[in-house]
Amino acid sequence: MGENVPVRCPACRRHHTFTSPVFPCACGAPLAPPLLRGAAPERITHRTWTDAWVTVRCESCGRQDQWPQPELGCACGVVLRIPVRPVPRTAAAGSPPAAGHPSHIPLPPTEAPPRPTFRPMTIRTARDAVTAAALYLKWLGFRDIMQSPERPASGIDLRGAGLVAQIDPTTRPAKLRDVECLWLNGLSSSAVSVFFSLAGYADDARARADSLGIPLFVMDLTGTPQPVNGPADELISTGA
Repeated sequence: MGENVPVRCPACRRHHTFTSPVFPCACGAPLAPPLLRGAAPERITHRTWTDAWVTVRCESCGRQDQWPQPELGCACGVVLRIPVRPVPRTAAAGSPPAAGHPSHIPLPPTEAPPRPTFRPMTIRTARDAVTAAALYLKWLGFRDIMQSPERPASGIDLRGAGLVAQIDPTTRPAKLRDVECLWLNGLSSSAVSVFFSLAGYADDARARADSLGIPLFVMDLTGTPQPVNGPADELISTGA
């Protein structure tokens, strides 16, 4: 179980006791982001992808990884970002740099490190579905992902470097027109188009996505996307 810290909402002055969430490290040890006791929480008014993650070191294996930034929802409607203790630097200031590889000898080619296990986010609201899709796209390797503050007329819920994505949280299958509009937005932005739906896709929408090369994913309420066509399988295999 993670540590507890007292938190007071700066908006309504309510007092809370926040418990740091516990996640499994890749080594199997339970890991909770260490909370910065005594630091004032920050009210979240605008989300960015950078603010959604924090670096945490596992005390068991020493591995450093990105974990979801702890947040607390107050009954007054305000969402608070709970400060986390920063990871200490491993080398002391002023220490000599480690010996490097001789510059005249080329380094051997290296493969990209394996992608870590995806950590889903439970979907309770339509906004949660957008956040869950953003987490998944970041896991695939897309960067600088930004969420639209509200449902845009274009239907594009997420934008990133070379990316546009649409998330349909309704209970009806996504339609042909939805897929075609997403494709046009991606074409005009010279970006990859990705579609997420909670209720799946109409047959003609899926066929058009296949012909246009648009990755289609379905999500359940655990927030775990599953590929439903070839372009989605390819995107998972290659990453961004």
